[in-house]
Amino acid sequence: GTTPPAAVAATRPTYDLRAGQPDVSAFPRSAWLSAARRALTAAPNDAFGYGDPAGRPELRRVLADYLARARGVRAAPERIVICAGFVQGLALLSRVRAKAGHRAVGVESYGLDVHWNVMRGAGLRTVPLPVDQQGARTAELDRSAGLRTVLLTPAHQFPTGVSLHPDRRAAVVDWASRVGGLILEDDYDGEFRYDRHPVGALQGLDPEHVVYLGTASKSLAPALRLAWMVVPDHLLDDVLAVKGTGEWQSGALDQLTLAEFIDSGAYDRHVRGMRMRYRRRRDQLVAALAERAPRVRVTGIAAGLHAVLQLPPGTERSVVQGAAWQSLALEGLSRYRYREQRQPDEPGPGAAGQPDALVFAYGAPPDHAFTGALDALCRVLP
Repeated sequence: GTTPPAAVAATRPTYDLRAGQPDVSAFPRSAWLSAARRALTAAPNDAFGYGDPAGRPELRRVLADYLARARGVRAAPERIVICAGFVQGLALLSRVRAKAGHRAVGVESYGLDVHWNVMRGAGLRTVPLPVDQQGARTAELDRSAGLRTVLLTPAHQFPTGVSLHPDRRAAVVDWASRVGGLILEDDYDGEFRYDRHPVGALQGLDPEHVVYLGTASKSLAPALRLAWMVVPDHLLDDVLAVKGTGEWQSGALDQLTLAEFIDSGAYDRHVRGMRMRYRRRRDQLVAALAERAPRVRVTGIAAGLHAVLQLPPGTERSVVQGAAWQSLALEGLSRYRYREQRQPDEPGPGAAGQPDALVFAYGAPPDHAFTGALDALCRVLP
């Protein structure tokens, strides 16, 4: 039979603090609705047809300006391709690389298995690059003969929260131009830096060897299924050939609405407001830990929607378990450690020397629930 609703509710955690979700309660409904109304009224008739695989020209034009201004991306609108979310963009690029005869892709040794699996699904083997306090060790790309593609989160490594060191940024760009390689730059939360201006996108250093990938999932809401790629000239035809096969379309009306939303200044206002909200939460987290759990340290730069909390050695598993008993969904850092395709409970490479830590998504709860979530967290920390 079906599970009664009460039982389903009972299994749902009171606080879901797993990374990857913004505060969706803050979605700017009325501003979005106004933008949608204006966009629909002004939309040309062709906007209601099947559309161009690259996406609506209105959105591509507005994004070219916005990305140059906000992230230092160098992009003509013609080089921007709209996707139904980041994962779709990654799947497209993986397929394009596989069709061109590439067999492997470098990935950071901490990240999302869903991304690694998408690339493996396209026929690419994943090769882990160690991550430390200065980000991915990009100098090690030269050790893998034949490796010509790498996926990185340079502005804010996911999930460890460090920024790629300038020397390593230079090294990876040098590697790409030397071997004719391609860097896939995942800029999932580039707008959210709290302690200083964000570092510009890697793409600005070498637009011919970097594909820049951005998304509305963290800044607005995952439900929009809107992301964008800035593609080097030499790859554009290949990307559009795969995207044009028909299974990869993104809805044109949401694209028109987002174009209007950015153009009207509403997007900047929303991002500014969210930046203040998330920064305040991160500050509250740091203050609460200093007072109530002094053995636990926040690591990584002041940015994004999650923080890594370094725990005393040997405590990660018991804290995650204790949190579950308190109806708090939390993940340990080990959940994001690179694994070959083996059992989920097996430790990844070098697990013995890996830090015990929690990934705490302070961006996820609605405002009214944040204090309660923080209290619950402090109760389960050692």
